[in-house]
Amino acid sequence: GAEGSTLMSYFSKNQIQALKPKITFSTLRDLQCPVLQSNNLQGKPEESCSTEELFEWLGAVLNQVSLDSKSSSFLSTYCCPEPNTVVEKAFLCTITGFIIPEKIIQLLEQLCCYFSEPKLAYWLTLTVHGFADSPVSWRESEHGFHKGGENLYNFVIFRNLDYWLQMAVGAHDDCPP
Repeated sequence: GAEGSTLMSYFSKNQIQALKPKITFSTLRDLQCPVLQSNNLQGKPEESCSTEELFEWLGAVLNQVSLDSKSSSFLSTYCCPEPNTVVEKAFLCTITGFIIPEKIIQLLEQLCCYFSEPKLAYWLTLTVHGFADSPVSWRESEHGFHKGGENLYNFVIFRNLDYWLQMAVGAHDDCPP
């Protein structure tokens, strides 16, 4: 009825813009990156870093934490795990908004095409992060927002198209399927 059409016009004027994802690009210069080997999840001393070390490093990069462990820094004494290599340019693209799974698959496919270009990255990552106070998580459970509200997964894709899938959920949430 009239009430429904009034609601529709209200949402079309005021809410649709909010659903459009916001995209930001940044270039990180001279970034210390962990050395990874796709077939070695645990890492090896002096050869490659583990999945856990990568996950921690990625959190620091995404939160723009300095990686040089200067004692004068009151915010963080974190440093990039060993072994690492300095990358002259790393590109960070952040898409914020309501993103459907089909779009995430499309993004993954586009990222894999990146490796067909010569002399580019050995690996790249795609992190999908739910809102900390999202009402739902994986499976049938409500999302438990007790401490950090973690609910995210991260793909690490290698040049040979091997990949790692990392998942993080809060202590009170169901594990992903």
